[in-house]
Amino acid sequence: MFVNRRSFLSGIVGAAGLSALGSSIRVAPVLASTSPTGLAADPRRPQFHLLPAANWMNDPNAPIFFNDRYHMFYQYNPDGAFWGDMHWGHAVSTDMVHWQHLPVALAPTPGGPDADGCFTGTAAVLDGKVTIFYTGVRSAPEEQATSKDGSHSLLETQCLASAEDSELKVWTKLPAPVIAAPPAGMQVNGFRDPSPWRQGNTWYMTIGTGIANRGGAVLLYKSKDLRNWEYMHVLARRNQNGATTLDAFDPWEVWECPEFFALGDRHVLIYSTAGKGYWQSGRLDSEIMRFHPEQAGILDYGSYYAAKTQLDKSGNRILWGWIPEARPVEEHKAAGWAGLMSLPRVLTLGTDGRLRSRVAAEVNQLRGREQAVAIGAEESGNLRQINALRIEDCCGEIVCTAKRTHEPFEFALESAGGGTQWIRVKYDPLQPGQVTIDARPAPVLLGENDDLELHLYIDSSVIEVFVNQQAAWTKRVYPSGNTPQAMRVQWTGKTANIVSLSAWQMTPISANRLSA
Repeated sequence: MFVNRRSFLSGIVGAAGLSALGSSIRVAPVLASTSPTGLAADPRRPQFHLLPAANWMNDPNAPIFFNDRYHMFYQYNPDGAFWGDMHWGHAVSTDMVHWQHLPVALAPTPGGPDADGCFTGTAAVLDGKVTIFYTGVRSAPEEQATSKDGSHSLLETQCLASAEDSELKVWTKLPAPVIAAPPAGMQVNGFRDPSPWRQGNTWYMTIGTGIANRGGAVLLYKSKDLRNWEYMHVLARRNQNGATTLDAFDPWEVWECPEFFALGDRHVLIYSTAGKGYWQSGRLDSEIMRFHPEQAGILDYGSYYAAKTQLDKSGNRILWGWIPEARPVEEHKAAGWAGLMSLPRVLTLGTDGRLRSRVAAEVNQLRGREQAVAIGAEESGNLRQINALRIEDCCGEIVCTAKRTHEPFEFALESAGGGTQWIRVKYDPLQPGQVTIDARPAPVLLGENDDLELHLYIDSSVIEVFVNQQAAWTKRVYPSGNTPQAMRVQWTGKTANIVSLSAWQMTPISANRLSA
């Protein structure tokens, strides 16, 4: 279930922000009223994904590898497991897998440009010092507002905070925004989520917006010093060069969380809108900073939004995304937690210029006992082995490779006790350019002799599925009962099509699901 960002914005007016200590902030996290014992015992709480000890999480913010450690900031509500009162939570890791929770990094400043929320942003490093750019939100007169719904008028400005220590725990904000308003004369439906990068001696920044009655767009700015920014032009917009295929035109559409980066011999733009994350790849004319998209697609067809990227210690481009809840608000409020971070995904480009993604190899360290099926000539024996596979406690990984022949086949994951099927992937040779996941199509463009590769990560209430690194599908599942369920594989079709099938039990990153 996607919660519209316009509803997010209109819901913040009147939200209380924690006081800052002067212009420097050091705030201890506040936990929900749900007891730690209850949280630790929740069988639907993930075991090897990053999430706070309690309360609400949404967008990844400013992921960065700095001083030999990975830092993940994220949108966080210290008051409970529901959206509101946006702070920046903070966690740190040495491997992008095992995390340590740190105090809240940013909190709203009463009377400041972020009085009603510290929204999404990105990190930059200059002269060995980390700076974050983020969107500050406060209520404002309608004529000044960048987002309004008839009841609320909100001003979004781009703000800056600098780290005062090497552990990125203490931050000092500039008192005034570095970009205080959209370009003169431009009527926008939103103005948020700054993302800077350095190219030569110049800094550039994208900002997500929607141009009234024209749809979503990404604005481009430039600077020499990270403080003074000049608007250049629209870097990308809906249906530019025919490269973007979206749903029917929405005059209120906003392209959120944009990022623009070099990858292989091309440039890639990612952004989120209408509940999905999108990508474009193409060529950048660096002389005039114009982007010419050539290919486009969807980052993840499931419950996945507000993606951000970073470079890891080896220079790989890593993608993170927010996995929202797909259950009623009252249920996750009562549970005491909501939202989690996806596993880290490595991005590459295929020779066709299309984006590929796979989970980072660092996650392999969580693999425990392996169960591998030895495919033989006897169908009944193969099925017995497949039926015997188990993912205990809903915490595991499955890899299945299958030959594509003239016959269809289907892979499904279900409760070991039977009765509930959680996800179903089907290949039909009559439609060789796609698979269906839960009866919905996802494109997979393969060579004539290429096998179909399915990779699944199962973690309590979330399943991340990857098909040949081309299609990703994140699904929320909520098994009933007071203990984690075991999962099993169901195969429909000739088992002779299976090249390999292995399952691993995964090791939780926390003994009690409260600390990473």
